[in-house]
Amino acid sequence: MERPRILILGGTSEARLLAEALAARRDCDLLLSLAGRTEKPAVQPVPVRIGGFGGAAALADFLKAGGYHLLIDATHPFAERISANAAFAAEATGIAAIALRRPEWQCVGGDRWREVQSIPAAIAALGPAPRHVFLATGRQGAHHAEAAPHHRYLVRSVDPVEPPLALENVDYVIDRGPFTLEGECDLLRQHHIDVIIAKNSGGAATYAKIEAARLLGIEVMMVARAPASTVTAVETVEATLAVIDHLFPPAMKRGV
Repeated sequence: MERPRILILGGTSEARLLAEALAARRDCDLLLSLAGRTEKPAVQPVPVRIGGFGGAAALADFLKAGGYHLLIDATHPFAERISANAAFAAEATGIAAIALRRPEWQCVGGDRWREVQSIPAAIAALGPAPRHVFLATGRQGAHHAEAAPHHRYLVRSVDPVEPPLALENVDYVIDRGPFTLEGECDLLRQHHIDVIIAKNSGGAATYAKIEAARLLGIEVMMVARAPASTVTAVETVEATLAVIDHLFPPAMKRGV
């Protein structure tokens, strides 16, 4: 057969590492797609397209027009819409699909977690008494804090929150992980944080805030992931490569 054509829906460190590993093998044609929500995305090792597709049907059309053989959903665990679109497009086109999903964080001894189903639910669970809240969910959901203006918020995001929140008591930190335990402890102490709102994203890059909360005895409102899509999921880059080798054995890639 011809060299496999693979579309990776990215935006995560795992997507970049997978693209890097596949590029080094030089036995397939790759395109990495980024949603374009980050103003200064990290440098990628393969050709990149930036921007949405215009919905599930449009993604299916893109896959058919490009002659792709495999779709890999390596988006953020909370990018529910694009994951749903990916599942639809794979089924509509009949091409193979894999979801690369890092494992969720697990509550361990010393953690003070309260699991919630959404950012608005977390904001509501803060209660009536004013609190110092570290809103560590990124800029996309930051506006939900406006529903409870009596708290003081620290909002961290890769890009600025635009427009700024309609709140009197809010501070912003523009930063990109990975973060260190020492740095996170300093941040939490500096802002007198007594509760963190975080998504259960998994991975090592942003786990330090969870470790810091455990060390300092701070409560964490942990936003749970939505139910997984119907696409076959794997948890590591290595596992993804193994599935690709199963779908496209080396002899097939060489056209033998």
